[in-house]
Amino acid sequence: MTVRIERLVTSGQFSLDGGTWDVENNVWIVGDEREVIVIDAAHDAEAIARAVDDRRLTAIVCTHAHNDHVNAAPALADLTGATIWLHPDDLPLWRQTHPHRDPDRHLLDGQVIEAAGADLTVLHTPGHAPGAVCLHDPGLGTVFTGDTLFQGGPGATGRSYSHFPTIIDSIRDRLLTLPPETKVLTGHGDATTIGAEAPHLEEWIRRGH
Repeated sequence: MTVRIERLVTSGQFSLDGGTWDVENNVWIVGDEREVIVIDAAHDAEAIARAVDDRRLTAIVCTHAHNDHVNAAPALADLTGATIWLHPDDLPLWRQTHPHRDPDRHLLDGQVIEAAGADLTVLHTPGHAPGAVCLHDPGLGTVFTGDTLFQGGPGATGRSYSHFPTIIDSIRDRLLTLPPETKVLTGHGDATTIGAEAPHLEEWIRRGH
């Protein structure tokens, strides 16, 4: 069966350090007509469950634990029986949103998440958040970058738990080494490719964000 990637855009709010902003998030559904995983359960568990439909949802994989990426994860897990996965370095952020419900499993660098023919390798890419990860499937020619890399540069690093030199190291060492044709599917906004972003690394370093 053919693996497909579906995008659902959900709307809500991102809150950190006393500020709140309206945001739209990309929720990625990866799998086939029988089984899928969800990458980043944002804002609306019922909408995500409707998009999954009658397929088996095996895992909810969190690219990081900012509230706008994980706020619907427990409710979606309760609706579907899926397992929530998060890198342990992001547990302090997770507990700001879900103090009474821990993730079910820890993501580890190099681990492979399998779903309906997709093989997503976990790349630990701290900087935007300590436990931020990207998910790379060479067979699909795709990397899901959460808020680590966008069209136009790195994710924001101006708030708690973030660090600009660290995100630059993550992007340089873990992402820009991927094949240039690799499609970059992000946590917000439009897709890009590794080849489109790689020439701009020094420009991002100079501008400092």
